[in-house]
Amino acid sequence: MKEDSGGGGERARILAVTSGKGGVGKTVLTANLAATLAARGERVLVLDADLGLANLDVILNLFPKITLHDVFTGAARLDDAILPAPGGFSVLLAGSGLVEYSRLTPQVRDQLVEVIDSVAPRFDRVLLDTGAGISDVVLHAISLADDVLVVATPEPTSMTDAYATIKVLATVQGRRRMGVVVNQVSMAGEGRTVHRQLQLVVDRFVTPALSRDGVGEPVELEMLGEIPTDIAMREAVRRRSLLVTTVPGTAAARAINAIATRLAATAAATASASASASASASGEPALARRPSRWYGIGAREK
Repeated sequence: MKEDSGGGGERARILAVTSGKGGVGKTVLTANLAATLAARGERVLVLDADLGLANLDVILNLFPKITLHDVFTGAARLDDAILPAPGGFSVLLAGSGLVEYSRLTPQVRDQLVEVIDSVAPRFDRVLLDTGAGISDVVLHAISLADDVLVVATPEPTSMTDAYATIKVLATVQGRRRMGVVVNQVSMAGEGRTVHRQLQLVVDRFVTPALSRDGVGEPVELEMLGEIPTDIAMREAVRRRSLLVTTVPGTAAARAINAIATRLAATAAATASASASASASASGEPALARRPSRWYGIGAREK
C-alpha cells in the first residue's frame, strides 16, 4: 500500500482501458474491475479520460458538482474533484458535451499529464477509461499509461476496430504487449477465438512492418479473459449499480474477478522481474531497489 504523499514514493500502476469501437462495455468493465481490485485491498482511482463525452458518472449513479473540466479551467482544486465511488474506489470524473475536448490542444495535453502526475503517487492503481477510437485525445491518454487493455466483442466491426487500435498503438507508441478482453461472448471459448484471430492478423501485418530485416520484437496480445453475455449485467447497468458488488455470483461477475486476478498476477510478476533485473545490474539484493514505474502488458519499446 502506498503512502498518501505527493512525490518521492512509488507511482501507481497505470492501466488504460480502451477500445476501437464504442458500445463494447468498456466503461462498465472498468468500473467493475476497479471495485474488484479495491475489494482486494488496492487503492484504486478511475480517471474518466473520455474528456468530452464522459459517462462514468452515469454508470456509477453519481452527480458530481466538480469535474476535470473545473480543474482544467482553474475553477476547482484537484483534490475536490476526486470522489468516493460505490465499490470502494475513487473516481475523477470528466464532463459531457464539451466540444473543447474533441481535439488535443497543448493546454489539454499538459493539464492531463499534470493531473496524472499528481494522483499517481496516492494510489496503487489508476485506471484510465479512455474514449473509443484513435483520436489524438485518446492516444495521448493511452500514452500516459504503463499498460493497455483493449476491449472488444465478437462482432466483426468491433474486431476490425480493435485491430486498428492495436496497430496504431504498436506503430505510433511502440507498444509491443497489450492485454485483450473479449466482452459479450455467447459461448465459452469464443473470446479465445477472437484473441487468436487478432493475434494472427497482427503477426501477419503489424509485426513484419515493424521489423528490420526480419528482426524485431513481436507484438504480443495477452488474453486476459472473456465475459459472457449476462442478463444480470444489463440489469446492473440499468439500475446504475456494479455487478460485482450486487450479484457477485453471476457468470459475468466471476469472469471479471478472474480478469482482475490475471491483472494482479501480471503486475506482481513484472515487478519481481524488474526488481531482479535492476538488482543484478547494480549488484544489490533484489529487494533493495524498486523502480518507480513498472512495465507489463503494455510495455513500450525504448
